[in-house]
Amino acid sequence: MTGAGLRRWSRRTLDMIVVVLGIATINFFLLHLAPGDAAQVLAGEAGSATPEYIATLRAQFGLDRPLWSQFLSYLGNVLTFDLGWSFRHGMSVGRLILDRLPATLLLMGASVGFAALAGSALGALAGRRAGSLADTAVSTVALLFYATPTFWVGLVLTVIFSVWLDWLPVGGMTTIGAGFSGAAYALDVAHHLVLPAATLGLFYVAVYARLMRASVIDVQGRDYVRTAVAKGLRSHRILRRHVLRNALLPVVTMLGVQIGSVLGGAVLVETVFSWPGLGRLAFEALFQRDLNLLLGVLLCSSVVVVVVNLVVDLAYAALDPRIEVA
Repeated sequence: MTGAGLRRWSRRTLDMIVVVLGIATINFFLLHLAPGDAAQVLAGEAGSATPEYIATLRAQFGLDRPLWSQFLSYLGNVLTFDLGWSFRHGMSVGRLILDRLPATLLLMGASVGFAALAGSALGALAGRRAGSLADTAVSTVALLFYATPTFWVGLVLTVIFSVWLDWLPVGGMTTIGAGFSGAAYALDVAHHLVLPAATLGLFYVAVYARLMRASVIDVQGRDYVRTAVAKGLRSHRILRRHVLRNALLPVVTMLGVQIGSVLGGAVLVETVFSWPGLGRLAFEALFQRDLNLLLGVLLCSSVVVVVVNLVVDLAYAALDPRIEVA
């Protein structure tokens, strides 16, 4: 790597660290603005919500210290990759997140991959045949899924494919007590993944289909495409090398922007389908006032979004060599 490239990547890495630390700071103070804490929840569940017992728990958890002191301790822990201790689960936050992170990444990858591939294909078909019956059908279906709430899509899919047809499991990640291993385990997980991934991905299929359609229509009118047609190149080659490659640029950009909203949607989908991921863990931590765990999940989510946006920038530069990753 050249000196300029090394400096560029060093600057990019520093920017990522600053962004993550800024998000961690905002999350910390926002969560501490909410009333209540873990000590009150634990004391209430124990049936001993006396002021003395709550004060003892706060002293034990370090919640009796000034907010600035708690923040400095939290920031120091983050810089040393220590996410703290979950008082509710009785184990380190890092271990809890590492246990749940693969399930969320699997759900995100499956839903985003399905949405990007299906949406781009449908959008390219509609844009290539603008005004045709295929275009009308794709646009109508895309509008339907775009306007339908995600939780309603999940419930409808569950009723159809789990209750009526009995093709897919209602929830969970694996069959309880099955004891599968190897390929059988992978197939079992894939079987459970279909409904949550489809529920989370259908909304984004609609987004990418509409965006790809507009992009294909725009690119088809460019000078270099008309030149390729005039030179007598085959239509499928023009579509593959000149139209799709350039039309995918807005889709890739939108993909990076929407990773954060995909994580937000995962909270709802994981709760509906009992999927053991970070979204469901964050939902439980919020109601249990387990701030250390919730801060850890939010920090991990922000790191995932930042890294994915870096990958999207690299993909953007690969699709269009004129663009330099700066």
